[in-house]
Amino acid sequence: MDITNTPNPILDVDGLNVSRGKYLILRDISFELLPKTNMAIVGPNGAGKTTLVQAILNLIPHMSGRVQILGCPNTKMGKLGYLLGYIAQNFIFNRSFPLSVSELVGLGWVGSANIYKNSNSLSKLWQIGQEKSAAINQALKRTNAYHLRNQAIGTLSCGQLKRVLLAYCLVIPRKLLILDEAFTGLDIQGSAHFYILLNQLKQEEGWTILQISHDIDMVNRHCDRVICLNQTIICTGVPEVAFSADNMMATYGPGFSCSQHQFS
Repeated sequence: MDITNTPNPILDVDGLNVSRGKYLILRDISFELLPKTNMAIVGPNGAGKTTLVQAILNLIPHMSGRVQILGCPNTKMGKLGYLLGYIAQNFIFNRSFPLSVSELVGLGWVGSANIYKNSNSLSKLWQIGQEKSAAINQALKRTNAYHLRNQAIGTLSCGQLKRVLLAYCLVIPRKLLILDEAFTGLDIQGSAHFYILLNQLKQEEGWTILQISHDIDMVNRHCDRVICLNQTIICTGVPEVAFSADNMMATYGPGFSCSQHQFS
């Protein structure tokens, strides 16, 4: 059976507990992420949002519980790892490094398991090169970044870099995209355009998306499901349920004001 096409959850987290040193950061986290769903994780600073994403990606260990991605334990993704795209909150790099946009996006293409199979002839290598170039150009066009293809990555604005990193994830087929506050540094208009682009890619490419966001208004407009998190899951549901006054109070505390967020 091809597990990448299974109707089962793309991501299944069950009873996850994570500590940092002697402190328990996440307690009894359980949820499922179904295919072609855009799910947001919201909560106050220190709620454990980034810790949760890092535990899902197996970047940090967890005390107990289970994480399965595409039906496999997150510790044993193996050749399926290329089906997962990840954009961290901060992409830290040396801005003087001589790497073009096309070259950066091309680094994402080599993750495919079959790219270099039977590539022991010059004709095959030439064909691979053509396929890679076409994939890079197509990904940049889809993210409205094709005009940047020859530009050095160190010269990009924050918004341009976000689109290029999205192209990096798009250059080969992926099943799950994880974003850790990927909209940080964008203005209101830039964030809105990015959310719209993500939903287009979800519809056209079949992406499943898990994102951390502080922008409740944008999440309410564009996401299918919401996890309200504060060390443990306060609630999970569609935005109109998750963003009830009671849930927001339980997640953010008595200082949260619903009047500051005009949902539409």
